[in-house]
Amino acid sequence: MITTERLEQLIDKGQAVLRTHVPNPPNMIGFTTLNGGQFTAWQTQTLSYLQSNLSSENQYILSFRANVKRGYTSDVNKGIGILRSLIEDINLGLFENNTVEENFNPTNSLLTILERFHLVVRQLRNRYDSRNTLDVNDEYDVQNLLHSLLILHFDDIRAEEWTPSYAGKSSRMDFLLKDYKIIIEVKKTRSNLRAKEVGSQLIEDIARYKTHPDCETLICFVYDPEGLVGNPRGLENDLSSDDNNLRVRVYIRP
Repeated sequence: MITTERLEQLIDKGQAVLRTHVPNPPNMIGFTTLNGGQFTAWQTQTLSYLQSNLSSENQYILSFRANVKRGYTSDVNKGIGILRSLIEDINLGLFENNTVEENFNPTNSLLTILERFHLVVRQLRNRYDSRNTLDVNDEYDVQNLLHSLLILHFDDIRAEEWTPSYAGKSSRMDFLLKDYKIIIEVKKTRSNLRAKEVGSQLIEDIARYKTHPDCETLICFVYDPEGLVGNPRGLENDLSSDDNNLRVRVYIRP
């Protein structure tokens, strides 16, 4: 349920982003002036919270998307203004009639993170004066960044849990959201892990998790920045499923 307290926290975080402002050097214009990582984290967290609690066509969501795009002070100030207007409308009682989803939807929040994951990676690479940053070169980097983004929305994130034995061997899952009985498996494509190999690994994962006591939903995130999977939507459709024991969703991005 949306709360003014949470919106105030997001406003405070937006103001913290504004405090990272560093003016462009003389004769350089057009570059973002805020810390890219902090801006993207705040933008993603705020949009995810709004999407989890308001209808998809709500004007506040549409306005935030349209106005808060890059790490400029003007964009962040617009976002803060939108949140303040939302608080005012809530206090006036304008969100009492079915415009707010009463329950937090973990799947929607996860989908927002996965859909914007590549944008976060790109923004982290774009640091002023080529300063050191986190780059995503392998599967461990994907796990590390995804874990950081999950913390924005989930309190109990269990990493590297053992899975039940399958075909005579056991392995570790990437993340377990025990409160919601969701397991997240992460893959990153590479020269020797393309569509065929990814598909084979995911088929094994799906079979394994059907017997896991804490798994009702399996989210498989395949990060494919080089586009090594030729038909990502086809592979997603082939492997995503719903049955009595396990709901499977496969997301290959970007």
